[in-house]
Amino acid sequence: MSASIPGGRELPASQFDLSTYWGRVQHSAAISDPRTLLVGRDGLERAKSLIAGYKQGKIGEMNEELWKAKKIVDSTLHPDTGEPVFLPFRMSSFVLSNLVVTAGMLTPGLGTTGTLLWQITNQSLNVAINNANANKSTPLSVSKITQSYFLAVGASCSVALGLNALVPRLKRVSPATRTILGRLVPFAAVASAGALNVFLMRGEEIRLGIDVYPVLSDADKEKLGAEGKSESSVESLGKSKKAATLAVGETAISRVLNSSPIMVIPPLVLVRLQKTEWLKKSPRLTLPINIGLIFATSMFALPLALAAFPQRQSVDATTLEEEFWGKGGVGGKVVFNRGI
Repeated sequence: MSASIPGGRELPASQFDLSTYWGRVQHSAAISDPRTLLVGRDGLERAKSLIAGYKQGKIGEMNEELWKAKKIVDSTLHPDTGEPVFLPFRMSSFVLSNLVVTAGMLTPGLGTTGTLLWQITNQSLNVAINNANANKSTPLSVSKITQSYFLAVGASCSVALGLNALVPRLKRVSPATRTILGRLVPFAAVASAGALNVFLMRGEEIRLGIDVYPVLSDADKEKLGAEGKSESSVESLGKSKKAATLAVGETAISRVLNSSPIMVIPPLVLVRLQKTEWLKKSPRLTLPINIGLIFATSMFALPLALAAFPQRQSVDATTLEEEFWGKGGVGGKVVFNRGI
């Protein structure tokens, strides 16, 4: 993110009001905009150069070009490391990366093998995205990533196969209801496994804690600027397990909020459309219509889910471990990167 770019002058956190949900939705829509994926290495370097110019006082005030540069940087660089996130695992690629996988899991009549293969594919993608966008102050070892991956895949497949076996045995419900329940099996599997995946992939953060920092006043920021430093140069107050639990828990909830409309709305709409005469006459249109519904719902749902909680989360220091009491900044608060 832009905080990793050197310079003593801080950029505004966002073009939108991040203290409100709607402001965070607009900000999330910007950093998850797939068009930023078209910006190559040269474009990223130009954006970083513009931001460096502002932070070093060479550019007087924010303008449209600078906001576009910040959007590119914020959607590309990890806020902790300052390094580009691997393209398929960025939030701006989230919808596209998940589109094919989601469509596959929603394919009617999947057998045991098909269900297993799509759940394994889905969880593999989840592992990569969760690891790439996690708080990096407590990195995972390769062995921990491998262990978490197999646990997440096992849990997801168990839920999916269990529900697939259960639905046909529901004798007291009508065939139409069984059809709808069958279409919702992927939702239950994806929602539960998606949340579990976050906890498993970021469990080390909960065990060891994540870095927390004091919330700086305007005077503190001006002092840092006069010294040619930025907020990213402020030393951590230490690692908090309670902050990590909050960060991981909120991220898990946001994953469920994101998957819920994607896994529920398209299959239910498709059930209704398949009863229409025009789709009965053109069954080959079922798959492209399904993918279109998934894409439209995903583009709508992702910013709403990402905005549920602030990415830069500030809390009262007294809600954390006793070692942080009295060490908060403005209003006694500390801040940390929740991850996305």
